[in-house]
Amino acid sequence: MDISVIIPLLNEEESLQELHDWIAKVMQSNRFMYEIIFIDDGSTDSSWNVIEKLSAANSGVKGIRFQKNFGKSQALDAGFEMAKGAVVITMDADLQDNPDEIPALYDLIVKDDYDLISGWKKKRYDNVITKNIPSKLFNAAARKTSGLKLNDFNCGLKAYKNIVIKTVKVSGEMHRYIPVLAKNEGFTKIGEKVVQHQARKYGVTKFGMDRFINGFLDLITISFLSKFGKRPMHFFGLWGSLMFLFGTTTAFYIGVFKLYKVFNDIKTILITDNPWFFIALTSMILGTLLFLAGFIGELIIKTKSNEKHYSIKEKLNF
Repeated sequence: MDISVIIPLLNEEESLQELHDWIAKVMQSNRFMYEIIFIDDGSTDSSWNVIEKLSAANSGVKGIRFQKNFGKSQALDAGFEMAKGAVVITMDADLQDNPDEIPALYDLIVKDDYDLISGWKKKRYDNVITKNIPSKLFNAAARKTSGLKLNDFNCGLKAYKNIVIKTVKVSGEMHRYIPVLAKNEGFTKIGEKVVQHQARKYGVTKFGMDRFINGFLDLITISFLSKFGKRPMHFFGLWGSLMFLFGTTTAFYIGVFKLYKVFNDIKTILITDNPWFFIALTSMILGTLLFLAGFIGELIIKTKSNEKHYSIKEKLNF
């Protein structure tokens, strides 16, 4: 199997036939052995009916149908688990990604030995105010935080070596940061290719402005996980110990100073009237909680199971 094309979708019934025909034409003209994996992420239209018809006519078309809408990351993770191609290409189902880019992406992985190639929609047809400007800010923050010099982290059109998608686990809304996740797993040859962006032909976008808020929150999460995800005690334990040490030192100083004044008949206030007493007490409590958080995090890492965060209703052609 040369190529697996993974396409997550939600309510894209109008575009699926055209997208399939376009991909099949590209594959056949380049003599690729291929599979197309459609993941229906809880569509409420007739998207699954279209996928059933496509799979009946073309054995290379495979379908995964979720029980409900679980999100793009979960859809990609399900597709990654099933993909058999030496090169795996992801794209959106709304015809904004151009299947004619597939041969060039394939060559970059196979001939130039890249681990991952991320598409860059340099010229976009989105709304400048609601999408382009927030996207530029988001990508700048992602570059600064991750150290990856990519211009478009959120482009759905990407190509991977099979080993990359079998190693990286995508959950939550981390699909934006698959290049970062790959880098954290040791895949360092990550590149970028300018790809053609097309105006949406059917339907409406399924993402609102909240995706940028969620994106920045996920960026903070992945920044932390990349450094301390496998050793949370190194973060929580360190800060917990420092805070507890500060609290105990302050409490010791208050106690000694109080005893000194008492034994020398110097007028003094009650310890509980000293604001530093409450600062010390709060520091010791927070330090203990942070240390426990690190300890519990270590236990979770050592005992966690690889449970899936989605449930599949149907499969086709697997």
